[in-house]
Amino acid sequence: MGVVWNSNRCSVGSRGSGGGFIVLSLLLLLLLVPARGQALDGVVIAQADLQGLQAIRQALVDPRGFLRGWNGTGLDACSGSWAGVKCARGKVIALQLPFKGLAGALSDKLGQLTALRKLSLHDNALGGQVPASIGFLRDLRGLYLFNNRFAGAVPAALGGCALLQTLDLSGNSLSGTIPSSLANATRLYRLNLAYNNLSGPVPASLTSFRFLESLRLNNNNLSGELPSTIGDLRMLRELSLSNNLISGSIPDGIGNLSSLQSLDLSDNLLGGTLPVSLFSIVSLVEIKLDGNAIGGHIPEAIDGLKNLTKLSLRRNDLDGEIPATVGNLTRLLLLDFSENNLTGGIPESLSSLANLSSFNVSYNRLSGPVPVVLSNKFSSNSFVGNLQLCGFNGSDICTSASPPANMAPPPLPLSERPTRRLNKKELAIAVGGISLLFALLFCCVLIFWRKDKKESASSKKGAKDAAAAKDVGKPGAGSGKGSDAGGDGGGKLVHFDGPLSFTADDLLCATAEILGKSTYGTVYKATMEDGSYVAVKRLREKIAKSHKEFETEVNALGKLRHPNLLSLRAYYHGPKGEKLLVFDFMTKGNLASFLHARAPDSPPVSWQTRMNIAVGVARGLHHLHADASMVHGNLTSTNILLDEDNNAKIADCGLSRLMSAAANSNVIAAAGALGYRAPELSKLKKANTKTDIYSLGMIMLELLTGKSPGDSTNGLDLPQWVASVVEEEWTNEVFDLDLMKDAATGSETGEELVKTLKLALHCVDPSPVARPEAQQVLRQLEQIKPSIAVSASSSFTGEPSHTTATATTITDDTKSTATE
Repeated sequence: MGVVWNSNRCSVGSRGSGGGFIVLSLLLLLLLVPARGQALDGVVIAQADLQGLQAIRQALVDPRGFLRGWNGTGLDACSGSWAGVKCARGKVIALQLPFKGLAGALSDKLGQLTALRKLSLHDNALGGQVPASIGFLRDLRGLYLFNNRFAGAVPAALGGCALLQTLDLSGNSLSGTIPSSLANATRLYRLNLAYNNLSGPVPASLTSFRFLESLRLNNNNLSGELPSTIGDLRMLRELSLSNNLISGSIPDGIGNLSSLQSLDLSDNLLGGTLPVSLFSIVSLVEIKLDGNAIGGHIPEAIDGLKNLTKLSLRRNDLDGEIPATVGNLTRLLLLDFSENNLTGGIPESLSSLANLSSFNVSYNRLSGPVPVVLSNKFSSNSFVGNLQLCGFNGSDICTSASPPANMAPPPLPLSERPTRRLNKKELAIAVGGISLLFALLFCCVLIFWRKDKKESASSKKGAKDAAAAKDVGKPGAGSGKGSDAGGDGGGKLVHFDGPLSFTADDLLCATAEILGKSTYGTVYKATMEDGSYVAVKRLREKIAKSHKEFETEVNALGKLRHPNLLSLRAYYHGPKGEKLLVFDFMTKGNLASFLHARAPDSPPVSWQTRMNIAVGVARGLHHLHADASMVHGNLTSTNILLDEDNNAKIADCGLSRLMSAAANSNVIAAAGALGYRAPELSKLKKANTKTDIYSLGMIMLELLTGKSPGDSTNGLDLPQWVASVVEEEWTNEVFDLDLMKDAATGSETGEELVKTLKLALHCVDPSPVARPEAQQVLRQLEQIKPSIAVSASSSFTGEPSHTTATATTITDDTKSTATE
């Protein structure tokens, strides 16, 4: 056959009669190719898929230019030059563009990619609604849209993805209820809707998934009771519903989850008792039920959890005794029963838990001696708040008169009751009621004491008034250098420079609210009569230095001034040896709460804010080391306080100088339990500038990862975990989810995160010699983000960094001012 083309006609020559048919076939073939798509080097894309990709590109904002190769013709859409696109037989089967800084919306034309198996657009800044057209993608196996800015409801149409195995929409702003139609995606084995604003109950239909292994619905506003059919999820390995408003009790059917390894129901409104069936799930490795209202006893059958490594039941209403069978859980790494109503003694069997690295039974009603092994291994913070416990650091020595372990102690005094976290509905009422009762009790005691004092001193009043009149205004009177200006055993209040002005009576009659307790003492928020606030730390008398040494050191600390150090404004030395330190009150609280205890509706902590805090801490520490020649020794996120503008102020500076050596050893041990202690302190027992730098590095890692240094991940501490992830070249995985959203808005943030991470790892180097000085850390942080260096310095209050402090001493009957 021969075919000849010219301008007028096509002539066909053939030996048979089928020549005309052959020409027609060729013409049809030429016409059909454009209808199907475009081709390049043999790679052809279907027209519907090409149109879908073009619509997706048009709806996206690409500030970094990752999609510049997505040109309008689509000639090479399936050739590999279109970033993130993977094809098979001319159909798009995967679209993967994570961590690209993409913004805009996701086009509903996505539904035209009918062969799509995987859609991965996580860790970008995409907004708008999740397209309902995804429900048309019958071949979709994996949907990864987490860490974006999607709003609106979870599309009910997603239940139409019959082959869907992984659905991850976490870290967005989705609202509404969880559609029960999701149960139609019967092959799901991983469902993650955490960190959204979802409300309503957990649909019972979700318990019909036969293959579900991971269910994460934590950090939402889910309410109602847990489905009674929760035990039907026989393949479930991970269940996380923490930080919701779930009420009722834990269903007994939970014991049917024979594959469950991790259970987290913390920070809800759960009540009832612990179901015995829970302790028959042999596969369980972690249990977290903190922050609920669960009551009753801890079952003896708890030793059925042979593989358990973490058990946390803190902040509940548990009573009864700690079962001795807990000692059979030989794999335990963490055990926390704090802030409950447990009675009796600490079982000696707990001494056999050789792997235990974190232990806390504080603020219960326990009594009797602490087992020697536990006392030697853990600091007093693990046992405080149990008035009848003895035999641990900082407590009374156990004697034969100590009450037996099985005897219930008397009710705790109001001021010593545990400050357990209440639910959202009770918090305001509880705080107001406790504050009022505390204030009334305190003032009543003060009134009777002052009445007795005045009656006993009435015969001396005239002479005393005359002496006081002569002393007012004398340059040297009552300078706070160890003298007892009261004359007859009265207390003494010493003011340092600053805006605060109050008398001893003002301070002692102030309404007080407990903010926290530590080895050194108790911190209160004191409300003065004029409505102003101060923070008051009442030091434990038995562990403070003697009168003369104390006043020498405290007057030196009163001169310490820097914008990133919490200023000591005054101190009070009472007639019976009580010692009160008065500081500025920081409205934002401490960094630990700021990062880890935020309300669900609070905005995320931005990279700008975190970097500002890091620079502030470094600047304050540099001043402490270089200008004040002082070591902090207990630098943790709970000792970093924040003002209204989130500027950091280091608290407890130099406090170790007021306390005994034994007390300071306990503080170092406590820092170790929290994860901030440098490794060499286990031998040195004395802090130095290099151990402070290690603590600073841990705080920087805390800011970067959003993780508490005291928490372990896969058995690794925070520096080890970060290093292991970085070694695997998954550096992005270490950063807090909120920071990755910031990084998605521009490449600069991503570079700053990596540089700061490198600096933090330098600070926590196991070798003290390898760690930088505070000045070097500060300089590098300022180089990483110069804008912070400028804004931080401009926000300073203008307080002098080294001034001559003016101390004003106020006794019960005399007032005088002295320049030190």
